[in-house]
Amino acid sequence: MANSPSARKRARQSERNRQHNAAQRSYVRTMIKKVLNAIKAGDKAAAEAAYKEAVPAIDKSVTKGIMHRNKAARHKSRLGRHVHTL
Repeated sequence: MANSPSARKRARQSERNRQHNAAQRSYVRTMIKKVLNAIKAGDKAAAEAAYKEAVPAIDKSVTKGIMHRNKAARHKSRLGRHVHTL
């Protein structure tokens, strides 16, 4: 356990940041799942709409440091390819 006041504060900050990052990561995963569910249902219009919502969310997660840029590019590329093949 942290003993000094500064170490206690860092522990509080890191816990708060961990929870915030987990929420952001969950949001991005939800957006990706919306696209995948629309693709699975075969609904091209819904898939395109969900894809247009998911791309900015994925990009924002990269700028916030939640996701690596290559992972984001991989997700966008694969989702886009699935949407366009519908």
